[in-house]
Amino acid sequence: MKPSRLLFGTAGTPKSSKKRNSISGIERVNELGLGCMELEFVRGVKMGEATAADVCEKSQNEDISLSVHGPYYINLNSQEPEKIDASIERIYKSARIGSLCGARNIVFHPAYYHKEDPQKVYDKVSGLLEKLVSRLNDESIEVILRPETTGKGTQFGSLQENVRLGAEIENVLPCIDFAHLHARSNGAENSYEEFSATLELVENELGREGLNDMHMHVSGIEYGEKGERNHLNLDDSDMQYAELMHALKDFKVKGLLICESPDNEGDALLLKRTYEGL
Repeated sequence: MKPSRLLFGTAGTPKSSKKRNSISGIERVNELGLGCMELEFVRGVKMGEATAADVCEKSQNEDISLSVHGPYYINLNSQEPEKIDASIERIYKSARIGSLCGARNIVFHPAYYHKEDPQKVYDKVSGLLEKLVSRLNDESIEVILRPETTGKGTQFGSLQENVRLGAEIENVLPCIDFAHLHARSNGAENSYEEFSATLELVENELGREGLNDMHMHVSGIEYGEKGERNHLNLDDSDMQYAELMHALKDFKVKGLLICESPDNEGDALLLKRTYEGL
């Protein structure tokens, strides 16, 4: 279900969880007063159907919204056809198991340009996602595929590309990673005006529903000329998170905001407090 407000949560289990599994993570997210958690399938989808059913039941009992981050090993523009097939299967399996967990949003890094024309890469990624959406629909797997804005210029996944995918393909919407946009632009995309321009683009292309159903990543980030290097805690970075929270509140954004800082729970709580204090 789509949340009726903006929820804050962690990428993976909070650091203070008693155990490193999803069940314990959901319990701890609830104890912390957060509202959502992203299941990290980044090293592969290793969860079975029985565990997924338990995760779904726990998330419903604790009233925690779940999403999924698919494996890192996805490249829909690989030069090797077998790697494209494997990438599609990883997204599909993330969606199938994620759906059994009760997760609605399936996040993934879509592709690399490999120095090809960006429009050509867009057409390829778009065609593959259309086929995958059709397959998921045929199997009644009700999820939203969320290509994520990426942190390096060599990676397919600019804000404009991912919003366009959302406008053109059913059951596809962007995951907007504000830290990645900041790193990709080598230090821009970090003011109230720039955050507002991003949200205006979403509303113009996807309608008010686009702002009512957002999935976002936020963290501190270290970057260089080539973009993203690694994630940082918010207060160890130059990320103007208070201005971002101000923009989200002014635009009445709803959905899930997942914190990917090394201190995932501490920064998720910091963002929530900052937002609620405005």
